[in-house]
Amino acid sequence: MPNYGGSLDRVFHALADGTRRAMVERLIRGPVSVSELASPLEMSLPAVTQHIQVLEACGLVRSEKAGRVRTCRIEPDVLRTAEDWLAGQRTSWERRLDRLGDYLLDDSGTPEQGGL
Repeated sequence: MPNYGGSLDRVFHALADGTRRAMVERLIRGPVSVSELASPLEMSLPAVTQHIQVLEACGLVRSEKAGRVRTCRIEPDVLRTAEDWLAGQRTSWERRLDRLGDYLLDDSGTPEQGGL
């Protein structure tokens, strides 16, 4: 099992907030300025900036300032790490459920009597 060293914890913490998930969903379509990222949200620009800082701290987002405009972009490798972890969990649970299904069926393919 890979050692994510707490980085995965920070990613899931960042994604636990709906506003930050909305930001990530928008950034997946391409880089945007902070003001563009903030425009559909009903919060102040400083609050949006705080959310961006959380996303940057875990590595999901990178921002660059050019003149007076700060542009944010997604870091796909970090998102892929979380996706890989989730896929591994899903595979493990699917195997366990398949084994349980096999256990609950007898040789004739009908459920065993007695239940769980």
